[in-house]
Amino acid sequence: MREIPRLVIAGSQSGVGKSSVTLALVAALRQRGLQVQTFKVGPDYLDPGHLARLSERPCYNLDGWMASEDYCRQLFYDACSGADIAIVEGVMGLFDGSSAESRQGSTAEIASWLNAPVLLVVNAHGMARSIAAIVHGFASFDPEVIVGGVIANMCGSDSHGQWLRQALEGAALPPLLGVFKRNDFPALSSRHLGLVSVEETAWSESLIERLCTVAQVGFDVDGVLAQAAVAGESEDALGQAVPVTGKGLRLAVARDAAFQFYYADLFDALEKRGLQLCFFSPLDDETVSQDCDALFLGGGYPEVYAEALSTNHEMSRSVADYCRSGKPVYAECGGLIYLSQGVEVDGKRWPLIGMIPSWARMLEKRKALGYVEATLQSPTLLGEVGICLRGHEFHYSELCDDPIGKDGWQAAYQLKQNRSGKCRDEGYQKGNVLASYAHLHLASQPQALDALIAKMITVREYLQQTKEVEEHNDKNR
Repeated sequence: MREIPRLVIAGSQSGVGKSSVTLALVAALRQRGLQVQTFKVGPDYLDPGHLARLSERPCYNLDGWMASEDYCRQLFYDACSGADIAIVEGVMGLFDGSSAESRQGSTAEIASWLNAPVLLVVNAHGMARSIAAIVHGFASFDPEVIVGGVIANMCGSDSHGQWLRQALEGAALPPLLGVFKRNDFPALSSRHLGLVSVEETAWSESLIERLCTVAQVGFDVDGVLAQAAVAGESEDALGQAVPVTGKGLRLAVARDAAFQFYYADLFDALEKRGLQLCFFSPLDDETVSQDCDALFLGGGYPEVYAEALSTNHEMSRSVADYCRSGKPVYAECGGLIYLSQGVEVDGKRWPLIGMIPSWARMLEKRKALGYVEATLQSPTLLGEVGICLRGHEFHYSELCDDPIGKDGWQAAYQLKQNRSGKCRDEGYQKGNVLASYAHLHLASQPQALDALIAKMITVREYLQQTKEVEEHNDKNR
């Protein structure tokens, strides 16, 4: 496969504006007629939606802690098919990740795996020659990470930008390829989990045009493209053939403004295995298809749409009936809240599906954030005892009561927090219903997807045999 030009947009730290810079660059490259394939480092569901909107191609997450190097490199090359350039938005600061002692889980790790030059975004407010010291540190810190250029954000004036450029040139450091002043970028709304989702953002043509104008003025686009073109060779990982074991199976997937936290490669992995994805909206539809072989309720913002979800009584009955059908049901975070008795928001309670014997409540402060390992301590939809799956938690809610031991609910996981090493029972399972606060990276865990498909087949065959027996008995009465 040809080597695709590629760049990683990284920050010197969180909050320097790398998301705005990346969106503006993608808009400018699209305006030039280029097919841009975007990626996001780390476990993020919100930025990828906006990048996908501007690029008009799915945006994929690359995460060196949740997935392997081979998986990330193969995903990169597969996704870049038909693209002219790849743009990777980083996470936090360039070298910040899951470890304080290595590049694991960091933007730097992905840049080294892809052999991709880095554009370093720096908040230059109140800074002059000191930018050279900062860039020198980042450029020399890790020899396997190449800083190819610098983006100065939050500049005070054109002359400030020129001063910064001279400081970098005088120290023989990577060139300044972008200068943006305070308030250059159009503001995008945010809430407790990050940016407001792409479904709730009015990405009008005028807004995109404004972003393009900012990019044209601020970027040295030709210089950026020149850096992308000198990306080093990166060996293509050899992906293994995926067995098409799920042909004929149908998976119902909740996807709307309330349920939107899915990794794009998960849908690709399921479809490669032959599954038909049947998307539905718990907000707007009346029922979930009972003919589907399994139900997936992803994360999102059920608390924001609590009233609408609570008053869609037909959908609530349909989802409850599905949970009682014996077919596999998998729910993550927002999906867990949806299956609970209901959610308490600002002191008001909104009843929901009522399967899990606990209410959920929203908190003013963040409840959990970070990578987790889920070790299966009982057979589940995702595999047998002992299998370890990686993912992350990020939520501002909690269950009011522990469901474990109530009404047949059991703990499916031993959940270990990556940083603290603390473990707790989690993953709530009853029959073929499995719900958890953990967002698992299932696409990179083929054994989990294979187990889910096997469970779908087993349940389908059992229900079909049961139906045939009942029809036979009815006929002979």
